[in-house]
Amino acid sequence: MLTELQVKNAKPRDKEYKLSDSRGLYLLVRPNGSKLWQCRYWLDKKERKASFGPYPETSLAEARAQCDELKKMRAKGIDPLEEKKAREAAAQIAKANSFESTARAWFAKWSRGKSVRHADYVKRRLETDVFPVLGARPVAAIKAPEVVHMVQRIEQRGALDIAKRAFQTTGQVFRYAIAHGLADDNPAAKIRPSDVLPAARKANYARVEQRELPSLIRKIRAYKGTPVTRLAVELMALTFVRTSELIAARWDEFDLQAAEWRIPATRMKMRTPHIVPLSSQAIEALTVLREITGQRELLFPGERDHSRPMSNGTILGALKRMGYARKMTGHGFRGLASTILHEKGFDHMHIELQLAHQERNRVSASYNHALYLEQRKKMMQWWGDFIDMQVCPKPALSVAA
Repeated sequence: MLTELQVKNAKPRDKEYKLSDSRGLYLLVRPNGSKLWQCRYWLDKKERKASFGPYPETSLAEARAQCDELKKMRAKGIDPLEEKKAREAAAQIAKANSFESTARAWFAKWSRGKSVRHADYVKRRLETDVFPVLGARPVAAIKAPEVVHMVQRIEQRGALDIAKRAFQTTGQVFRYAIAHGLADDNPAAKIRPSDVLPAARKANYARVEQRELPSLIRKIRAYKGTPVTRLAVELMALTFVRTSELIAARWDEFDLQAAEWRIPATRMKMRTPHIVPLSSQAIEALTVLREITGQRELLFPGERDHSRPMSNGTILGALKRMGYARKMTGHGFRGLASTILHEKGFDHMHIELQLAHQERNRVSASYNHALYLEQRKKMMQWWGDFIDMQVCPKPALSVAA
């Protein structure tokens, strides 16, 4: 029988040679100096051999243990090589039907028509939070406790919202797997986020009071940062769209002659088109902005990569530099506009439509696309005049009939 010292000191020769151990185990020493453990066995009176790995990665003791296991399999009438092939084939099938491969197939289909920004976010969430836990598992074998473990793992680092979104995406992947015959069950459908995650506190976006609005508008118009950032904040105030809708705006969405900004469904939270009537003040700001970024596709391109929009923290950072840290956000303009327009007597339905709060089904989407457009145009011009009035006070504005 070989010793560890003999194995270690075995030197290469001009031709490969074998150092025998016992029970058919031997060390194959090659001219290049590499050493490989192999074991002989017989099947149908023919000699066959199995490899156990190189030395020193596989020690003498490990090679002997593997050889003993091989002999036990032969005693039961099992061909070790065929068994190995079967295991490898099963592993390939499991890999092909893994959660990760299924999720990537789902993503390729789901992402069509979605905004690049949103699709990238979902993909990163899968790769960062879901695949490390569920990715290698056969999609048909995953049970509900594994999904629970995945979402709780995310929540434990303080990312409650991401945990809920990862849970939602995981359920979509399982539905895709069922539809394509890769699984029979959706374990995510058996639980709700509230069963395993703490309730989220309702977020109240910081915003100034109406009495503070004049000072805010003056500071926006006197902002010493880049003109593009200043115009972004001013347009946020004039249009009160969501920050994500503003920073990703493209010039081909605007018709300045018609005084309309038509945001496509793919960029809207409700997944239906949205019209923003443009006040004369908004058109003036856009006209200035076009002189700066009009040669690009995006109104607000990033400073380093002009093919991507500015960061959603740019507006927040500008407000912070104006002295409104934790006092005002981009989203705060929406709440401020809603409060003031309601107080001034504008129709609740018109305000909600302009905020894109109205849920719209597919049948009514094209109808609601232009619903109350004339009334909303008057309302948005009133709002533009109201914003101007904060800087240059004039007689009180009245609500147009």
